[in-house]
Amino acid sequence: MGRSPLWTAIRDQIAADIARGHYGPGDRLPTEAHLSERFGVNRHTLRRALADLAASGMVHARRGAGVFVRHRPTAYPLGRRVRFHQNLMAAGRVPDRRILRLETRAADAREASALALAPDAQVHVFEGLSLADGAPIALFTSVFPALRFPGLLDNLRANPSVTAALAAEGLPDYTRASTEITAKSASPTLAAQLQIQTGAALLRTVAINVDGASQPVEYGRTWFAGERVALTLGAEDS
Repeated sequence: MGRSPLWTAIRDQIAADIARGHYGPGDRLPTEAHLSERFGVNRHTLRRALADLAASGMVHARRGAGVFVRHRPTAYPLGRRVRFHQNLMAAGRVPDRRILRLETRAADAREASALALAPDAQVHVFEGLSLADGAPIALFTSVFPALRFPGLLDNLRANPSVTAALAAEGLPDYTRASTEITAKSASPTLAAQLQIQTGAALLRTVAINVDGASQPVEYGRTWFAGERVALTLGAEDS
């Protein structure tokens, strides 16, 4: 198996510096001359690393001014209560959600099994984009039992908050029963939706949320842009 190109190691080190807060949103990175000297490479190699960071949306170049940090990865805790708006606000980001699809249809075999439903049961499907400070960080698809939550889609149209929509349907609280995390590569479609490069790193989570009686209420799949999100597990999840 061949060694990775040198520029990828430089890219990853600069990305790590940004993730650690060494350079914050809006900060200018050191000059090309400084970075070339730091890493002991020529400017062509360095520019390849910076170009890939720019393509991922982490930095952007201003002609004659330098390269600036667009954002740093958003810390996104995965605990017993995963709440999108709370997570982003706690990280100092402005949360937003864009609805891509709301529909009711028959559950497929995987959804029916996850939600403990009959094979022909109807489910509500909520698909959308999660954004932090206006930048897309995740594409999600959430599935809910339609019979239990008949008005869920109307509630989501009024306010695309799953927590608020479930509360309006009589479920004031729910918790995470399981989360599976898998590394993936972005397909052309996912890359276009998340505004990243095709083949860029993704973190896919598959999760089931349950009510107080451990009855499944939500089956969700989420594709996080790997450069933009740092998934964290708290002590309660270890």
